[in-house]
Amino acid sequence: MAAPNIVNVTSIYGKSMGAALGTSANTDILTCPANKVLKLNSIIISNVDGANAASFTLTFYDNSAATRYHLAKNIDIQPGSSLTIIGKDNPLYLEESDQIEGSASALNDLEIVISYEEIDDA
Repeated sequence: MAAPNIVNVTSIYGKSMGAALGTSANTDILTCPANKVLKLNSIIISNVDGANAASFTLTFYDNSAATRYHLAKNIDIQPGSSLTIIGKDNPLYLEESDQIEGSASALNDLEIVISYEEIDDA
């Protein structure tokens, strides 16, 4: 299915989601639903461990090309710190079945928050 025409939008819903990053590679964090486009406004990774640094990898899976592209690879975050991967000035669009995937070096040490808009032309 083709991506919706964002010139003829019928609805835009602002959404946010959060998750703890696991240690399995290429774990699906956010998938674009059928007949929608997701405009990612921000992705923030935070280290919630009070004592240890942890690293993470974050990828964009382009379903139409069946290929992963790194947004960040093996990036260390110090305890109690956060890092913005995508901000307002550099949004990323996900088309149907595209995904944001990620993993961390330590289970539950890193959390991800994604702010996005779900766009539909139906």
